[in-house]
Parts: sequence; structure tokens; C-alpha cells
Amino acid sequence: MAKNTIKVRDYLHVVEEFPAQSAITPGMLVEITSDKEVKPHSVEGGAAPIMFANEDEFQGKTIEDAYAQGALVQCWLPQRGDIAYGILDDGEDVTTGDVLISAGNGKLKAQDSSEGTPIGIALESVDMTVSEPPSGRILVLIV
Repeated sequence: MAKNTIKVRDYLHVVEEFPAQSAITPGMLVEITSDKEVKPHSVEGGAAPIMFANEDEFQGKTIEDAYAQGALVQCWLPQRGDIAYGILDDGEDVTTGDVLISAGNGKLKAQDSSEGTPIGIALESVDMTVSEPPSGRILVLIV
């Protein structure tokens, strides 16, 4: 189910702007650095405030338009119950209902047993192990 926005369901509309430390694709899970910049979330399974790079809709950009290093990134802080259109890591195969955690590169992966801090629950099945995988986008219910 392709979407054209990262914020599929957004109850509180909390968005902040930070400069990009490196290139960032909308839908990536991001974290704030000590320099008050954002970068792809870097700790596999690591806890962090849940924050996704949103598309730069104010500049007419889409979810396919990456932010360049130094650009101001629209960072969405979803709340429990919101739905995000995140990015699943390469090689992952998840089914609806799987718990998702940070893959340590701004993308998401399925939680194995009880490892890692949950980000959300997969609302659709996506298989990134096939020879011609889908876009990697996945609907995520924030927990």
C-alpha cells in the first residue's frame, strides 16, 4: 500500500527542524547529535526518542527526495497510535504484527525475541529478501 507521505496518521503534529549531518531519506528514523544536527539512528535496537525524517513538503519535495548534508530536516516526533511510513532494512522479511526496532542505519528491522527497544508494529507484510524487492517502505503503528 504505497503512500506519498511519512505522516500517515498524526494526532499531535509535533515537528522540529534540525540540520542534516549527512544525507537523510524521508522515512528514516533519526537521532540528534551533540552538534544539534540529525543523522540516521545509529544504534541497532537502541532506545531513543522516536523521530522520523518527514518529506520537505514546504519546498514541494516528496518522500523520494533525500535531504543533503546541511539541509534543514523536517523531523516528526510521532506519538503512540500514530502511523508512520518508515523504511525497512535490506534483507528483512516482516509480516503484519511483527515488532520493529532500529536497524542502526536509520531503517527498521524485525525484533528477534526480546532484543532492542520497540519502535512500532508492522501494519503490512514486506519482504526485502527477494531478488527485486519492493521500495522498502512499510506502514508502522508507533508503540
